[in-house]
Amino acid sequence: MTPLPSVAVVVVTWNSAAVLPELLASLPAGLAGLRYQLIIADNASADDTVEVARRHAPSCTVVQTGRNAGYAAGFNAGLAAAGRYDAALVVNPDIRLTPGSVATLYAALGGDVGIAVPRIRNEDGSLARSLRREPTIARALGEAFLGQRAGRFAGLGETVVDDAAYTRPACPDWATGAIMLMSARCLSVCGPWDESFFLYSEETEFALRARDHGFRTRYLPQVEVTHLGGESRVSPRLWSLLQVNRVRLYRKRHTAAATALFWAAVLLRESSRAALGQARSRAAVAALLRYPAQPSARR
Repeated sequence: MTPLPSVAVVVVTWNSAAVLPELLASLPAGLAGLRYQLIIADNASADDTVEVARRHAPSCTVVQTGRNAGYAAGFNAGLAAAGRYDAALVVNPDIRLTPGSVATLYAALGGDVGIAVPRIRNEDGSLARSLRREPTIARALGEAFLGQRAGRFAGLGETVVDDAAYTRPACPDWATGAIMLMSARCLSVCGPWDESFFLYSEETEFALRARDHGFRTRYLPQVEVTHLGGESRVSPRLWSLLQVNRVRLYRKRHTAAATALFWAAVLLRESSRAALGQARSRAAVAALLRYPAQPSARR
């Protein structure tokens, strides 16, 4: 009898005690039809996240990084503690799986598909626009002048905003990393996630690197999960980090001259919104102005 595929489930936590139990409760049904090992990679939570994990999932493996190491470092540490696996699922503690969701994602892996992602719903049931196009100067400028409307045009916006696009399968350049299933082969060929990104753009970097190695990201609209997150939408600190990391990622893949243009386009977008009184954009402008003064954009 052929054994069921094995999935390493890595949950990166930081002060996640309030949201973790519901994720853990959704795992058995969400991973039905698969064998799985659960690893909690905890980034030095100050609350009782670790105790909650052990209480609600006694068989889980807890990896304590000893510091707030970031999302990529937490995922790498968690995956390093896994036994043999056919695929790895990185999932936020505030995700809620639906029955059979991971098995359907797993079925999409293979051949040139190295990453599979579901449709994501917000807590209120609305669609989370999670599909993305590769960052370009033209798209950064489009968003500076048109805002989210730029996403209606493939050449002018990074975020796919057409709701109809979320009703059919697709192969986006990348998708938001709240939940991603990656084949063991893709991870073996591409290597670990880039820990120089503390938070944001790490999933972008990995998806684009996977594409460089011949692996596509596959979006499956028939698989839905719920995400309770969205803090970057309201927190000036996190919004600033998101914008700076967009520039850092661009620098990793392009020349310094091209990066200067991309940086200017991102700065233009945030400056225009800062002028309208948006606190998060004011913080982002300050962070972006500090970015060129850093000794190097690379690590």
